[in-house]
Amino acid sequence: MSLKEKVEAEMKTAMKAKDKQSLQALRGIKSMILLAETEKGKSEGGLSEAAEIQLLSKAAKQRRESAEIYQKEGREDLAEVEVAELKVIEKFLPEQLSDEEIAATIQEIVKQTGASSMKDMGKVMGMAQKKFAGKADNKKVAELVKASLS
Repeated sequence: MSLKEKVEAEMKTAMKAKDKQSLQALRGIKSMILLAETEKGKSEGGLSEAAEIQLLSKAAKQRRESAEIYQKEGREDLAEVEVAELKVIEKFLPEQLSDEEIAATIQEIVKQTGASSMKDMGKVMGMAQKKFAGKADNKKVAELVKASLS
């Protein structure tokens, strides 16, 4: 079952339950999928799983950043909406790795590449981004890479 089909099934459930917040988030996800499909010209075949994960990761990051900004500005009402949408989006993402799992994998990558200083951060990040695609926030990965190389 593709992401689009999963979202449509969840939309039906949310409509029946009269869950307006979930429905709004699901409509946003479906809209992003349709837009990505038409941009790529792949409306017949749909998006690849990697493209779907990348799309959802981007949406989750946007919601996370918006919620942080709203909280800093004291707009808890708007922050709550963003957090609610983030929870819906995270249902469709692969399970996120813990900091310990990310750090352990980064240590393996550092050993594989022979990285020893901040000059090698690009090599380590390149491999890390491929390995953690959709499973970890790149900002968190970058922080842990910096800590391991310094």
